[in-house]
Amino acid sequence: MIDFGPSYGLWLFAFINSAVFILFAFSFFKPQTSRDWRSFGAFSAFIVALFAEMYGFPLTIFFLSGWLQSNWPGVDWFAHDSGHLPEMILGWRSNPHFGVFHLFSFALIGGGFWLISVAWHHLWTAQRQGRLALTGPYTRIRHPQYAGFVLIMAGFLLQWPTLLTLAMFPVLVWMYARLARSEEADSRTRFGKTWESYSARVPAFIPRLKPADTIPGNGSHGGAGGS
Repeated sequence: MIDFGPSYGLWLFAFINSAVFILFAFSFFKPQTSRDWRSFGAFSAFIVALFAEMYGFPLTIFFLSGWLQSNWPGVDWFAHDSGHLPEMILGWRSNPHFGVFHLFSFALIGGGFWLISVAWHHLWTAQRQGRLALTGPYTRIRHPQYAGFVLIMAGFLLQWPTLLTLAMFPVLVWMYARLARSEEADSRTRFGKTWESYSARVPAFIPRLKPADTIPGNGSHGGAGGS
């Protein structure tokens, strides 16, 4: 029987961390429609799965323990810091919290939350005025809030990869892409040529190096965009 020692079984920590990040994301995203709730629920499931392994039971380490121990015998794979797999596998055995992967993950997570927060302000303003959201992050990408969620999940994967979250990630990206297409169909129906002009200039998720030209009709047409 494997003894995980004091590193795991910390289910209260798993619950608290999950709640903090979910509530933090909720305060930025502010889901309103059923579509918003589906996307937020999927993100929440990812967060719960992550922290359940980070503090509760190291399922990934358990399944891969034979392979990991054979290839890196000098590592105590059931120590908590060993869950930072990229640092351990590359032999960066110093404090992983100051490693390149960890720091880059913080940049992705922080950037994702920033993007969601800023985009929400511009979307909320546009919705109140009955026009298409064309300002702020919406000048560079059509779905900044979904892109923000993907950045956050990518950051956590870089920091603490697990089999479950690695499997969930492409599914969630696919789900966000489907939700985005559904929203775009609604916007196309509602805003017609204004939407067509906007979508022709601005990419969906990955910004171009050169910003899009000014969109005609910015001040006179409404926007539904929920992402």
